[in-house]
Amino acid sequence: MGTIALEGLEFFAYHGFYEEEQKMGNKYALDITIDTDFIQAAQQDRLSLTVNYSTLYQIAHKVMQEPSRLLEHIGFRVIEQIRVHYPDVAKIRVKVSKFNPPIGGVCTRAVITMEG
Repeated sequence: MGTIALEGLEFFAYHGFYEEEQKMGNKYALDITIDTDFIQAAQQDRLSLTVNYSTLYQIAHKVMQEPSRLLEHIGFRVIEQIRVHYPDVAKIRVKVSKFNPPIGGVCTRAVITMEG
């Protein structure tokens, strides 16, 4: 068993509960961590026996292009799509960060972390 992670994926997207957020857009970051057995990939040096980083990025990119109201929904959809491509992974953790959220005060990021 091992861990594969993509950290600090950055996107500009049009998510948010408020209509103005969906029009103006904002900067978001995603961290994806997957627990999986990749011993055969390590032994045989074969990408087909593990999780492809590029596929993970493409999944995240696609999800970020589809507007959502909640960070939780983004996290859910990323996990759901990873499971479609990699049904045998043991655990998926997704951290979604929204920069400068409109909360009426100073806040660098709003963050949710979800496991599936």
